[in-house]
Amino acid sequence: MIFVFKTSVEDQQDVRKIEPFLGELPATIKWNFDLEDCDHILRVESENEISKLVKEVLQNHGFYCEELPD
Repeated sequence: MIFVFKTSVEDQQDVRKIEPFLGELPATIKWNFDLEDCDHILRVESENEISKLVKEVLQNHGFYCEELPD
């Protein structure tokens, strides 16, 4: 499954802050940011439903995160 989120992550420095935590999400296959997009998109590919965990990780580190509909 692929999950897509609108975030407030703005640059590579922000990505480095949360990279260790995103990498530890259970059943995550891969993730990436599209910082060129106006919504600073985060895409996460996972075997399980992880929307809530992704939002918690970003919000716990001071970033806005909202799942976008399919």
